[in-house]
Amino acid sequence: MSLLIPLYVHPAEDPDAWRRLIAGAAHTYAVVINPASGPGDAPDPAFAAAARALRAAGARLLGYVDTDYGMRDAERITAEALRHREWYAVDGCFLDRTTAGRDGLPECRRLVRALRRAGASTVVLNPGVHPAPGYARLADVTVTFEGHWSTYVSTFSRPSWTTRLAPERLCHLVYGVPEPLVPLAVRTARERGAEVCGPVTGEPPNPWSGLTPALAEAER
Repeated sequence: MSLLIPLYVHPAEDPDAWRRLIAGAAHTYAVVINPASGPGDAPDPAFAAAARALRAAGARLLGYVDTDYGMRDAERITAEALRHREWYAVDGCFLDRTTAGRDGLPECRRLVRALRRAGASTVVLNPGVHPAPGYARLADVTVTFEGHWSTYVSTFSRPSWTTRLAPERLCHLVYGVPEPLVPLAVRTARERGAEVCGPVTGEPPNPWSGLTPALAEAER
């Protein structure tokens, strides 16, 4: 099991979830650090402490940066990625709400290259849908589904190009999963070609405010 963990709750608000995440760090692909829908304006001591503990436990850390579907300036995105690196010593970036169409691909390519030049060793793109095939060649992992469990089981379809991609390059982030069905969600992601996944039981507006039960399953 290779879990991508976006835990969007402050460590002081749910310290137990963060302790369990640190204890299970070996079962994660990466943990997304997101103090303030990005790095914020100043270092957060609680997140800095959590990041140190996660690194010590062997976790890969990714700094959350919102691209707003290509509407945000690339220099601002890079600056936020650098703040994540300076304040929390992250290994790379989780680029949320990236474009998915062919017309956005050249700008996304330039952005990823700039981030790698700035030191990002791992880049995860999250268009939340299957993008034009070229996006997956830019990133270490591409999130090709982000949505509710009910949608995942009823309307998901997989384009043929994904079958030619290594499963560890694809991720499905599914929320609203009934807790007894979390192991099924992990198996379903694998069957659909995504070795990386992050099923959670939470619902909008912030389904990622709780730790995935899949981490406990992985520890058994």
